[in-house]
Amino acid sequence: MSDKKGFTTTILHSDRLLKPEFGALHQPVHNAVTWGYDDVQGLVNVFQNKTKGYAYSRQGNPTTTALEHKVTQMEQGLATVSFATGMAAISSTILALIKAGDHIIASSYLFGNTRSIMQTYMEMGLSISFVDATDVQNIKNAYQENTRMVFVETIANPATQISDLGAIGDFCEDKKLIYVVDNTMTSPYLFRPVAVKASLIINSLTKYIGGHGNALGGSVTDTGLFDWLSFPNIAPIIREQIRPEMQGMTQIRKRGLRDGGGTLAPEAAHSISVGSETIALRLERACSNAATLAEFLDKHPLISKVYYPGLKSHPQHELASSLFHRYGGLLSFALVDGIDCFKFLNELKLVIKSSNLGDTRTLAIPVAHTIFFELGKERRDEMGIPDSMVRLSVGIEDIEDLIGDFSAAFEAVSN
Repeated sequence: MSDKKGFTTTILHSDRLLKPEFGALHQPVHNAVTWGYDDVQGLVNVFQNKTKGYAYSRQGNPTTTALEHKVTQMEQGLATVSFATGMAAISSTILALIKAGDHIIASSYLFGNTRSIMQTYMEMGLSISFVDATDVQNIKNAYQENTRMVFVETIANPATQISDLGAIGDFCEDKKLIYVVDNTMTSPYLFRPVAVKASLIINSLTKYIGGHGNALGGSVTDTGLFDWLSFPNIAPIIREQIRPEMQGMTQIRKRGLRDGGGTLAPEAAHSISVGSETIALRLERACSNAATLAEFLDKHPLISKVYYPGLKSHPQHELASSLFHRYGGLLSFALVDGIDCFKFLNELKLVIKSSNLGDTRTLAIPVAHTIFFELGKERRDEMGIPDSMVRLSVGIEDIEDLIGDFSAAFEAVSN
């Protein structure tokens, strides 16, 4: 029998192959904050990175380590560091690797909170250029001698623009730039950014990987493709102690996780780990539902536009088809003039008015009034977000029930 196993088989058996105590099939929840050693030299060795182990759980514990191992396998990467949330993963990665005087190029379509933390870093003196990442030429035009990082998402939330992922990867490889790809909207089941030469992969574990809306978490995975010896911002002590391929991850764990403090709780890590076992099953259903719902909405007279990569009318439909296994469970739509999006949403009985993504249940939210409100109308217009836009995170309900719920809501607001 081949040693190479499929995606779901690998995840299902990941914990038990680490051999937890008593033959447990899942890594248990380790709630200890600190760890004792019979010989103080063992504690010293952990602090000095001479041996693997645990000293203080702000940097992780066996439960989070097992989840990190699982995410690394999903992404076919080198190593992973977990965080309390996806935003903690993003902010800590920048905190750990970027210095004053450095420059970042970022997609202008970044999720609202990601854009907000970038703005905060700019107010602290960091230089960031926001460009339309659907065309690599815009990345090239923004490049400067002090550029250190390019940050993009696979599918933008909420208007579903798709970055020119492969071409950007080639450019970053040529210029020796850290290429950060936020894989949250696709997840490692639909897409592996290692295929486009990503250096670091961000996942909000809260979303499709955890999948049940019951635990917050985030992660950063090193693909092993970036040459950290070429990166000038690695701390001398890490350069001296850590083998080259692990220097980036070590600095993120030390300066991002340990110093930033965004530690993933063991209970949340356990919930996410168990939830991840069904990601393929959940996403197949959610993607199928999203594709059917997108076609239904696209033909409805009360809808002015549907944003979904699976539609042939989508500007990056062919790119999405070449990159992704499926087109995802996220879609958005804009209502025609004269239809109040609040009234429409309140007529939905099955679909839940909520701000999360990647849940098993279908969730809807008015975008301009909530998650992108703080950016202001000018930036929303720049990002292609009309006031009537509604974002859907499509769940795994029976599709007939979802179509019925939308049909009834349309009928109610048209009378």
